[in-house]
Amino acid sequence: MTATFMRRPKFRNTQWVSFFGGEGIVRSYTPESGTWTYLIEMSLGLEPDFGRVGAETMILLTEADLHLQGRGTLQPQMT
Repeated sequence: MTATFMRRPKFRNTQWVSFFGGEGIVRSYTPESGTWTYLIEMSLGLEPDFGRVGAETMILLTEADLHLQGRGTLQPQMT
């Protein structure tokens, strides 16, 4: 039996990250093929004329594709 060790994830849930083509919030992460894969929820922006279809704002990216955004973690907004 062989033990396999992985590095700790670089990003955590609710952290703002950027990537080529956009930015978003880490919603979850899982180990996969020796690296971490992250589910990122992208900012919605303005709603298009034809409406939204569903989870078109979610994207799976590897750790190498992500960079820490200056905002830190998601904070609840006061109204």
